[in-house]
Parts: sequence; structure tokens; C-alpha cells
Amino acid sequence: MGKDKHGSFAWLLGQSGERKGKFVLSVILAAFSMVCGIVPYYFIAGIVKDLLSGSTDKSAYITNSVIILALWLGHSLFHALSTANSHLATFHTLAVIRKKALDKLARMPLGDVISQPSGALKSTIVERIDSIETTLAHILPEFTTGIGAPIIILVYAFTINWKLGLASLITVPLGIVCYMLMMFGYEENYGRTVRATKALNAVTTEYINGIEVIKVFGKAQSSYEKFAAAAKESAASFIDWMRKCNVYMTFAMCIMPATMLSVLPIGGIMAMHGTVTTADLITVIILTVGLIEPLIGVMSYSDDIAQMDTIVTEVRNIIDAPEMRRPEKLTKKLSGGDIVLENVRFSYSDKEILHGISMTIHKGEFAAFVGPSGSGKSTVARLIASLWDVDSGRITVGGTDIKDIPLDEYNQHIAYVSQDNYLFDLTVRENIRLGRQDADDKEVEEAAKRCGCHDFIMGLEKGYDTVVGTSGGHLSGGERQRISIARAMLKNADVIILDEATAYTDPENEAVIQRSVAKLVEGKTLIVIAHRLSTVSNADRLYVIKDGVIEEQGKHEELLARGGLYSSMWAAHISAKDGEDNV
Repeated sequence: MGKDKHGSFAWLLGQSGERKGKFVLSVILAAFSMVCGIVPYYFIAGIVKDLLSGSTDKSAYITNSVIILALWLGHSLFHALSTANSHLATFHTLAVIRKKALDKLARMPLGDVISQPSGALKSTIVERIDSIETTLAHILPEFTTGIGAPIIILVYAFTINWKLGLASLITVPLGIVCYMLMMFGYEENYGRTVRATKALNAVTTEYINGIEVIKVFGKAQSSYEKFAAAAKESAASFIDWMRKCNVYMTFAMCIMPATMLSVLPIGGIMAMHGTVTTADLITVIILTVGLIEPLIGVMSYSDDIAQMDTIVTEVRNIIDAPEMRRPEKLTKKLSGGDIVLENVRFSYSDKEILHGISMTIHKGEFAAFVGPSGSGKSTVARLIASLWDVDSGRITVGGTDIKDIPLDEYNQHIAYVSQDNYLFDLTVRENIRLGRQDADDKEVEEAAKRCGCHDFIMGLEKGYDTVVGTSGGHLSGGERQRISIARAMLKNADVIILDEATAYTDPENEAVIQRSVAKLVEGKTLIVIAHRLSTVSNADRLYVIKDGVIEEQGKHEELLARGGLYSSMWAAHISAKDGEDNV
């Protein structure tokens, strides 16, 4: 991956696609703008010469003034058109980059996504990509005019008098030295601001999402102190950096544009000795007034260009990240619907969680995963749902390795519901319809009725048109889960995976959901992960998973008769249930 600034800029232009022509048009229009901005100096110099020669030809003065006005209007018009085209191309390019980053997140293994703080990902995809806009939109037209104009002016000044041309450049090296001193330690200083900003985003997200726990457990003070410390470090990283740069920046801005400090005394001495005419001296003075300002404009982007390189590297780290490799088209027809795991191993952060899991779940079968917390039950379910790729072994559906099935096509066969299902800030109806976009209102409501959602939905302020809030925050945990299950049922997938999907529901509604699920999954494969063993005791096959291996498997009665781990878990479950009933 190219890490240099030119590589980053070339990469950005490569994302512009069909809009690249607008960048080219922007440069052409900027060149016209530059010409219209330079030529007036020639006519101004001509007016000065005529005045010094004592000319009284008013028509010539008026004509030259009109030409100057027209050129300046042309300069403004071409500049506006140039920046308009560059902005249109830039906004399109940033939209393409954001879409690629978001599409990549959907194709990355789930573990790689959730291992990164959501605040940091949000910062990169939203704020950091957005901050490229100013640089990308202005760099082409501004560099065209900012470098081209001074070169043309300088060449013209040299044709008048090369000594005065050199005199006009005396302040430039001093200004450049100041800029170089200002950029000293740039990587370290900018790196600090990036780290501090990401940390602040992550802490802020954590603070807001965990505000309920913070309040309940009296951690408001310590949590706020953590947030305040991150905020202070973020501010300090910028303030300390700016404090180091201020002196050098001030000197650079004062010294570089001060061409008169060298041109006037040197030109005056030359005029006194007759080595330059007064008219030529005034012409050079007028020209050099506009010599340095465009260069300062170009140099002012040096910081933005360096930042752009860092941001592009961050974005490319997402876009170029390893993804779950799947073919674009299915080349082998699925034979049946059996799900087979063959010696599956899987690791989190180099720690192996599953140690050679093998099982066969027949089409239309009700399979349940039970076992102690942290045993790997949900991991097996997520691997079957293709949210991760196995480290070794394989998972097949209908005799075909799921790695050989296009991800979009495979997702059509799977409906996955977890205890932490996410609802979008949409209406209840729209959240359920995400299960099947072409479903009409009647089908949405029917799915809700079958999952025991309809009554509580109708009790909401606007019924099915009630907006659920960010992450479904306007609803209770049980209500969010039931809507998630309705969404999965509406999808009508061949395989339904319920990962503690009724954890937040009360016993009465859990019974309704269980009966509904039983009807809706007829002829489908159902995989359930549950802690309440009574909810899965009628499963066709129970898999007891402990420490990443299958400890036992079989029907409920068979496992009880063996007197193993499942039998002890069942005894504990019944004891706890009896205790609840006696309360």
C-alpha cells in the first residue's frame, strides 16, 4: 500500500471513477482563472507607464480599465466554476469511499469489526473522511493557480530586469526556513492528535452507551473523570501543537509576502544609477505584489496534505482489510439442506475457543446448544451464520462448503436473532420489514401477531408507525427482542438461529413466542442457544458444549439417563425454577 502523499492523492483520484473528468475540467478552468488574474498586472503596468510619460489619452485609460475589470470578472467566474466542479467530484469521491468502507465492514469477519472501538470506526468513516473534502476539492485548482501564477509573474519580471526578479525572491528562502521549523516534529504531533481524538470518541461512545450502568452503580464520578481526562488530552494535543507552531507561522506570514523590503531599496538604488527605468521599476513592483500570496496559499495546504495522507492510510486499512472470501456466483448446486461441521477450530485473538467441533444438523431438525457460559455455544452459531470464518475444518450446507457460497445468497437462507439484536431508528413497521423488503403491511402485521408483538405494538403512541429510537431505545429489552424475532420470521429463511433470543422476555410472552416459532419453523432447520433448558427440552438433538468441545449429545431423555453434565445442569435448572415458583 502506498503510504506517501503522492500515493494517497493518486489513490483518492482513483476512487473518483466517472467524475475524474470533473477534476480535469477543474484544472483547465483554474488555468483560465490564473491567466485572467495575471494579465491585469500587465495592463496596470501599462497605465502606470502612460501616466509617467504624461499621456492624456482618456480613451486608452478607459479601454485598459474595462479590460482589467473584464479580466477580474473572468478570474472570479472561472475560479467559481473550477471549485464547483472540483467539489462535485470530491463529494462523489468521498461518497464512494464511505460506501466502500461500509461495504467492507459487512464482508469482514465479525470479530475483526467488534475488536475495534465503534467510536474509532465512526470517527474514521464520518469525520475523518469528511475532513479530506477541503484538501481534495481545493488542491488541484489552488495548486494550478498557486504555482503557475507566480512562475509566470516571475518569468515576466526577469524579462524586464533579472536583477529585480532575483531581488523579489530574497524573502522566500527565509519564509521557507520558518515553514520548515514549523513542520519539525509534525508526525509526532499529528499522531498525538489522532490518538487523542480516537480515544475521546471511544470514551464518549462508551460513556453514553453505559450511562444507565454508570448511574445505577454510582460510577458517574469515575466515568466522568475518564471522559474529562480524554477531552483534556484531546484539547491539549492541539493546543500544545499550535503553541509550538505559532512563532514560526507568524514569522513566515510576515516575511515571505514582504517583497517590497528587498525590491524597493535595491530597485531605488538601481534607478538612481540609471540601470533601470522608473517605468520598469514600477512594473516590477506591481508584479511582485502578487508574487508570493499564491505561494503562501499553496504552502498553507502542507498541513492538510500531511493529514490527508494519514487519513487515507486509516481508510485504506479498513478498505484493504482481510475479508471473508466468497465467490460472486454459486458454481455448485446445493444438495439438500443438512448443516455439517467437520473438525471446526476457531480462535479469538490467538486464543483457540473451539477445539475440533463436529456435528450434523439435518434439514428440518430442531437442534439446541446448551452448556456453561463462555463454553462456545454462540461462537458455533455465528460460524454457522457465516459471521466468522473457521480457522480450520469446514462447515458445509447441502454438501457445499459455505466458503463456496456467495455471502448475499447464503444470508438469504439464514435468519439470525441474538439477545442483543439491533433496531434501527425507524418505525416498528420498517424495522420488521427489514426481514423482507417486498413484504406488504398485512404480512408485516401478521408476522408480529404470530410472534406475540401485535398487542404491545398497538399500545404504542403511533402503533406500527412509532419510531423506536436509536438502537430501539424507546422500547424495553423484551419488546426489542420480539420485534427482532418477528423480523426474522418475516424473512422466511430455511435456517433460523435463535441465540438467547428470548432472554429478555417474561415467561408468559416466552411461551407465546415458543409456540409461534414452533409453527413458523415447520419444515425449516431451527438452531437455538438457551440457558433455560426447559425451552429446548423437546429438541430433536441437544449438543452440550463445554470449553469448546462437545461434551454430550442426544435427546433430553437420553442425556438425563447418562447422568453427565446435562443431567446436573437440568437438576440445577429445575431447582431454580421451583424456587421461582415458590416465591
